[in-house]
Formats: sequence, structure tokens, C-alpha cells
Amino acid sequence: MDFITVAQASQIVLENTQSFGVETIPFQKSKGRILAEELKADRDFPPFDRVTMDGISIQGKTYEGGQREFPIESIQYAGEPQKTLVNLNSCVEIMTGASLPKNTDSVIRYEDVLLENGIATINEGISVFKNVHKKGHDRTKDEVLLPIGHQLKSADLAILATVGKNQVKVKKLPKIAIITSGDELVEVNQAPKSHQIRKSNIYAIASLLEPFATSVSQFHLKDELQKSIEMLQNIFEEYDAIILSGGVSAGKKDYLPQALEAVGAEKLFHKIQQRPGKPMWFGKKGKTLAFALPGNPVSSFMCAVRYVLPWLQKSIGIKIEPEMAILDQEVSFKPKLGYFLQVKLENKEGVLKAIPIEGGGSGDLANLSLNDAFLELPNQESPSFEKGSVYPIWRF
Repeated sequence: MDFITVAQASQIVLENTQSFGVETIPFQKSKGRILAEELKADRDFPPFDRVTMDGISIQGKTYEGGQREFPIESIQYAGEPQKTLVNLNSCVEIMTGASLPKNTDSVIRYEDVLLENGIATINEGISVFKNVHKKGHDRTKDEVLLPIGHQLKSADLAILATVGKNQVKVKKLPKIAIITSGDELVEVNQAPKSHQIRKSNIYAIASLLEPFATSVSQFHLKDELQKSIEMLQNIFEEYDAIILSGGVSAGKKDYLPQALEAVGAEKLFHKIQQRPGKPMWFGKKGKTLAFALPGNPVSSFMCAVRYVLPWLQKSIGIKIEPEMAILDQEVSFKPKLGYFLQVKLENKEGVLKAIPIEGGGSGDLANLSLNDAFLELPNQESPSFEKGSVYPIWRF
């Protein structure tokens, strides 16, 4: 099936998501990971009637009955076992975080109390039955705190610690191989000759995918068919996903589609009705997925943002929810293709606007740094996209 639509390509890619299993990791390293177990409260939250202000604790009815002076019977500190108010006409000095003493139900903060000679005198007009965080008010024992499939945030690590979950089960991340191809490419630390360029695509794509992978390894293929076949055979055996950059167009040395076929990879599609990135190839061998992206920097990066990253996120359990933005100026695009327009994003009074900053084409790598996202413009009859129209964006 040649020249499929953007929507068809996206559907095929997302239909081939997969699970990479489950692993147990230290909770301190779980930020951003997807829970593979249900997290329940191991006791009530809070686990006792917790004092929220420094002050004194009393039985509220004594104040409501007209008493204003309360002898200090004892002091309750945070971390101490719960004390008991013996004389109901007295009070206990109490500190924030302490357990509310038995026979008391109200905490009066120091700002509303005069302490002299062991007597606490409470100001007039005070509301009692306050400044106590009741046991089980937030959550009760065995209540689900975080469900399976939840993506752990920084705040969630405090919850894991609170329930004593020092090891947590999460969705396992895949091993990814990123492969460049082309004899014109040299390493970053090399001085290129006049006919050469330094590798660049691989680093942007690796950075994009690394937060969602257990490892991202880098390889390079020379423009030799047999050597490409031999290396691909080994890589398919060791990795969960392979991202190739370059070698998928119609050039005489664009061997990758041929090499992928030779190692037994099944082609699911080749070429999409889009600009940039039309030559993209997608397929699989066994459980290993292969994304062969065009070699031009913008094309390669756009395909990684639009297809590879959503596939990876969905595979590990992250919900994909594309954002929408308003086109800030009219754009004209004549070819009957889907168009991924580079845009700068601005939030103006709660409205997300996409401001086009078009560069010099799919080879203009530097222009990406001026932008925040690709605005996905559909294949339509009219070449004009009106200012104020709303379209999906894919942030990078």
C-alpha cells in the first residue's frame, strides 16, 4: 500500500503498540514511569487526629460553657505517643503534627492565647473544634490511592514513601536502536570534508525518546547492502524497536527498504501523503518494530515526533492526547498533501496560538530551534488555511 494518508499511517502505527513487560524498581527512580500495580493506603490518612497549629488543646464544651482560663496540664510534642487530658477544665500545650490528646477536641492557636504563670487565657470570640486534621479524613485504609496505568509524578513519590512502597512495579521500558545511514556522515568530533556533514538527526531523536526507553543505542550503516543486511539481522534480535534515519528514498544507494526485506521484516507501509517526511517506511519483524525515517533533518525529526513518540508512549501506557492550537495567520500550501507546519506557540489570555516560522525546507535543521511544535494541516482541496482555524499540534 503506497502513499497512504497521515491518518492511515497513524492508525497502523498505533495498532502495533505492544507491552514490554513489568519490572520492579526503587521508588526514588519511578518518576515518569507507569504503575503496573494498584497502590492502596496501608492505613488511614492521616493515621491519627493530627494537630495543624501550635497552641493548646481543650475540650470545646468547656469554652462554650464560659470558661476562658485553662491551667496547662502537660505538653504534647509531635512524634510522642498520644497523651490524655486528665482534668477536663485544663489544657495541653500542643505542637503542629502532634496527635490530639484524648479528651480534647479543639486546638486554639498561640496567637489567640495569653500564656502567664502556667495559665492559658483564651481570647473572646474564638471558634472551637478547629485546627485538627481528623483521622481518615483524606483516605481510609485499603482505599486506592493510585490506579494501575497512572503515570507517576514528583508528588506521587511522597505517596509511595508514605505507604512504605520502597520498591514499586512499573511498566518496563523498551530497548531502542537508532541507526543512521549514509557515507556522507561523519562523527560530531570530526572535521567534515567539503562533501561531508556531521551526524545530527540521531541526537535529536535519541533525546526525544530517551525518557521513555530503558536504553537508546546508536549505530551507523554504510551505503553497502550486504553489510546493512548483516548489521540489521543482529540488531533485530537484540532490540524492541529500531529507528532508522536516511536511506529510504529513491536514490541508487537508498538500500534500507531492500535490506529490511532481506532480513525478513514485514512492510506495513512505505510513503505517506505528507510534507515533510513522505518516504517514511514502517514495518516489523516478530515483535520488533522498525521505523525507517527520511534522512533530511526536519523530515526525520517530524516523523519521530508524529509517529515514533506516540507509538512509544502508548506502548508503555501513557495516554496520547493531542493538543489543539489556533493558526495565528493565513497559510497557503498547494500540494495535495498533509502539511506539518513549524510553529512558535504563544498562550495569549488562555488561548493557545500557533505562529508559523517557516524555514528553508526539510534540510533547514536550525529553524527547528525557533519553533515549539508542528501544526498538522490536513490534505484539503483549498490551498488556503485561514487565520483563526484550529488544528492539532505536536510539541517538541
